[in-house]
Amino acid sequence: MKNNKVLITGGAGFIGSNYVQYILENNQDEIVVLDNLTYAGNLKNLESVSHLENYTFIKGDICDEALVNDLFEQHQFNKVVHFAAESHVDNSITGPGAFIQTNIVGSFNLLHAAYNLWMDGPNQLKEEFSGARFLHVSTDEVYGTLGETGLFTEETPYAPNSPYSASKAASDFIVRSYFHTYGMPVVTTNCSNNYGPHQHKEKLIPTIIRKAISGEPIPIYGDGKNVRDWLYVLDHCRGIKLALDNGRLGETYNIGGRNERENLYIAHAICGILDELSPKEGSYKGQIAFVKDRPGHDFRYAIDASKIENELGWKADEDFESGIKKTIEWYLNNKDQL
Repeated sequence: MKNNKVLITGGAGFIGSNYVQYILENNQDEIVVLDNLTYAGNLKNLESVSHLENYTFIKGDICDEALVNDLFEQHQFNKVVHFAAESHVDNSITGPGAFIQTNIVGSFNLLHAAYNLWMDGPNQLKEEFSGARFLHVSTDEVYGTLGETGLFTEETPYAPNSPYSASKAASDFIVRSYFHTYGMPVVTTNCSNNYGPHQHKEKLIPTIIRKAISGEPIPIYGDGKNVRDWLYVLDHCRGIKLALDNGRLGETYNIGGRNERENLYIAHAICGILDELSPKEGSYKGQIAFVKDRPGHDFRYAIDASKIENELGWKADEDFESGIKKTIEWYLNNKDQL
């Protein structure tokens, strides 16, 4: 069987770079990473695979329609894993325009380039691309917010509450439309909050670690009672690969860790582990400081991952307590990424 030619967008970012490393460990497919290296992308994240012959990095913007079309024509991709996105909620509040461009227009450019290469017309997949797949990586934030009970399922109505989640919801709908209108071989995954190596320093867990070890106040929004379902990044990567290879076309798969934790619990857990791994006089918990809540801060996210568990045999290997210790150990050994 011939090797696949795979485009991975946003592959220098947090989840994307973990996925690239995971795929290249035991895979001879031709991997092309397209990343614009904005604040969230870092080539250092890909140093471990940069020597491989079946890996190519291209700096470029998915909003550049001509570039995207040229890459599809040149490389004849038969697989796309689409991570590239503006994803920082606070940034979407202060500067929503970039989120509309990248998450909506950029996703459309990729979809349409794949359509033009793979298909002769609606529901007419070219024979040489009979195994083509477009995997769109999305977020549980498109579903809005939950109360104290209940879980997001693939049937939960969309109710995005920030410019970030609204732009991701729009891209999900565009992907859906390409399946129903054109018969495009697409699959979408919606994940809960990821954590692990290479996460951008502005995100919650790296921020807590960075502030703690630098002796600064550890900022926690509001009363710290907001709840997130935490997913270790390598568990997410395994789920994406399963959905890409075996997911039903046109379907959505929610990937969540079944690890609901309050933000304040996260801070306390990290401080407790740092007290063991990097002790100082007094506990790091004394640095926790509550700050004004951000606008539109969703109260709780939690995912029901039953569909991907039952259909594709996926399950999370890490619970939060095992994953967070691995994450803290990684950051203590890579303080330059904080």
